[in-house]
Amino acid sequence: MTDRTDETRIRRAQPRDIPELHRLLRQVADVHHQGRPDLFRAGATKYDDGELAGILADESTPVFGMFAADDTTLLGYAFCVFQRNDGNHVLTDITTLYVDDICVDETARGGGVGSALYRHVLAFARESGCHNLTLNVWSCNPGAQAFYERMGLTPYKVGMEQIL
Repeated sequence: MTDRTDETRIRRAQPRDIPELHRLLRQVADVHHQGRPDLFRAGATKYDDGELAGILADESTPVFGMFAADDTTLLGYAFCVFQRNDGNHVLTDITTLYVDDICVDETARGGGVGSALYRHVLAFARESGCHNLTLNVWSCNPGAQAFYERMGLTPYKVGMEQIL
């Protein structure tokens, strides 16, 4: 599945996209570090090159990117993971598409990139026979939470903490 306009294209990310994925992963890391410096290291990113290559090669962890017309500049991405509750004594046996990470380049925010990516991922989940799509959002990122609510997501569980 590929969504395309004259200026952008959404497609599966490929190994050649790893440098651009790192560029946006650093932006996500910065947002998290600013919101929760007690939990997130400054300048750290979630994956190294080898881990990213493994994710991109695995059909159970699709990564979608919205690329500019040059097909190399990454405007946004969505890292996804298929999840199942096989053999769980309590939960039903459904397939979920979990959005592990979504990011829009700070220079492209407000231009519809996030909405287009989310709609693409939602259509992919439906085509893949998923029962639902889930994600987590940090409470220190209210802009992201408001975006997801505009996209139609609703809370289904809440994580809580008490700092000691």
